[in-house]
Amino acid sequence: MKTLRRGRSMTVLPSLSGNVGSMPEISRFLGIVIQMYYVEHGVPHFHAVYGDHRISVEVQTGTVRGTFPPRALQHVLEWTELHSAQRTENWERARQALPLEPIAPLE
Repeated sequence: MKTLRRGRSMTVLPSLSGNVGSMPEISRFLGIVIQMYYVEHGVPHFHAVYGDHRISVEVQTGTVRGTFPPRALQHVLEWTELHSAQRTENWERARQALPLEPIAPLE
């Protein structure tokens, strides 16, 4: 982990070289956890976890890979529509090893 000090506060960032497993949570709602890796491959995307189910969703197209219960998938897709700009911004922040911003849950 890399540590940056700003005044009296301290921000802990994952190392781009080693902490590939670091996947910060950016939102949580209705038992669904939305996460985004700092070090990631391929097209911009985020991950959603619901119980034992896992999917990845492309940031630009909304293409879903994996399986989710239909109702939980509908919630993720609704959240996706509402927060397009924030997801794209977090993807860019992750590429620069900056802390990711929380995104409002689906209400």
